[in-house]
Amino acid sequence: MRFAASGLLVLCTSLAAAQTPVKQITDNQHVWLSVNSTMRFSERWGAIADFHVRRTHYIADPSFYFVRGGASYWLADNLSLVAGYGHMWLASTVNGKTAFADENRIYQQIIYSSRIGKVSVLNRFRNEQRWRETLDNGKSTGDFAFSNRLRYLISLGIPIVKNPKYPQISIANEVAVQFGKSVVYNTFDQIRLFGGIRQGFGRGWSYDLGYMLLYQQGAGGNSYSRNHTVRLFFYYTLDTRRKPAANKETPHHFEDE
Repeated sequence: MRFAASGLLVLCTSLAAAQTPVKQITDNQHVWLSVNSTMRFSERWGAIADFHVRRTHYIADPSFYFVRGGASYWLADNLSLVAGYGHMWLASTVNGKTAFADENRIYQQIIYSSRIGKVSVLNRFRNEQRWRETLDNGKSTGDFAFSNRLRYLISLGIPIVKNPKYPQISIANEVAVQFGKSVVYNTFDQIRLFGGIRQGFGRGWSYDLGYMLLYQQGAGGNSYSRNHTVRLFFYYTLDTRRKPAANKETPHHFEDE
């Protein structure tokens, strides 16, 4: 009887192990470039616009192209709301040929910036409704999979010296979860960790440069992408108000796809 029970236990353990999918992690190397703009036309109203290019295998192959625009409303100088539209062309390679899937995206976000001593802190919550085109062997099926994605970002700007012309340290962390009929095994979408420098140059221009680790779960639930990304973002700020606040400073930027 004991032998039978032991054998049954071993059999059940083996079956459970066989049914548990093996976790697979794929490492990728990316270069991510973008230009982002924030324009303020009055005390309350403004607009944003940005353009992104990400390449894989460093710069050898396309990963995606992304454009986004939106209307901004300032509740206060450090608190703003944005709503808008974005479009992505997401690349995939089948039999050596590259095809692009369209993604239409509507989004809403709230940004709150503050300071803790000399450290600038940005908190951003973004809600995205996404319709991503389904491809079959590189050809469109005419179907679009819908998902709703929630993203939370915290970003820190840490000055090294008092002179604002010198770079400061930039650290950020973003977590994203998603929901929808097409989302079965990957409610957790991704986490993005960034570290680098941020510096202003010229009138209204700044940039950040650094390394981003992006860890993303695949649709099957057991596959993950670990993307090692060199990231260079440029930012442009335009303020057309006739009498801007005397203590106005360059906004703490952080934008991404």
